[in-house]
Amino acid sequence: METVVQDRPHADGRYALLKVERLNPTIGAYVSGVDLTQPYGEDVAAELRQALADHMVIFLRDQPLDFAAHRRLAAVFGEAHVAPSTKPWRVPGFDEITKMHADHTSKYVAGEDWHSDMSCDPQPPMGSILYLHTIPPLGGDTVFSSMYAAWDALSDRMRAQLQGLTATHDGVKAFGGLVPEGMTLPCTSHPIARTHPVTGRKALYVNRGFTTRIDGVSERESEALLGFLFEHVQSPMFQCRFTWSPHAIAIWDNRCGQHMAIWDYFPQVRSGYRIQIKGETPV
Repeated sequence: METVVQDRPHADGRYALLKVERLNPTIGAYVSGVDLTQPYGEDVAAELRQALADHMVIFLRDQPLDFAAHRRLAAVFGEAHVAPSTKPWRVPGFDEITKMHADHTSKYVAGEDWHSDMSCDPQPPMGSILYLHTIPPLGGDTVFSSMYAAWDALSDRMRAQLQGLTATHDGVKAFGGLVPEGMTLPCTSHPIARTHPVTGRKALYVNRGFTTRIDGVSERESEALLGFLFEHVQSPMFQCRFTWSPHAIAIWDNRCGQHMAIWDYFPQVRSGYRIQIKGETPV
């Protein structure tokens, strides 16, 4: 059973319209008090953005979105990011919406290892909005990890070593063999220590799904250091876990978090749609 503690900003009046409740002390919050299927004002939009900045990932339940409502929600956070690798799964007429579906015929599911969405892109998406209308009777949770906490938990010497280094993020690692033959996938280097443009906090920015090597060091050094960092980000101390319900929504910040979809429900059906939000060049 999930334990919910009242969110601290409620006490200082930061949220006048929404109810925001922490999922745990490190990352994640439940948001209620808004019907996202109906139009809402900039005052609500501003509180949604604030909740995401405060908690890195926010969850809303009982929100049966159609494509237009999903698009409207995405616009709260910015312009849609349409990644080349999503082309095979786009919704006709809504290029920014990607179908996320798994059933008894699936050979893989999207995001079944720790990752930050499309970190291979030159300007990776700042956020993602996943809406699931159909969930399995058991299983299918998503786990989120705070990269603020992961960075802060490193020793001073390790942070000093990583500061200023970059790492290569390659789309082939995640999507090779899944996209049409001949499609060129992005491959980009980003700082290992990323500064969040809104909060100003440092976050660890390497992930098992896309990162292939640390630039400017030997292959052996890169493998050893990445191996350590990939394990480090999985610490339960940095995490929250969301159990889905029909018509639930998760909105997360890719700049300071990672996530993993747990594929423990085969051959049951888990289905919905995702929109990603444009981001900036990591610094």
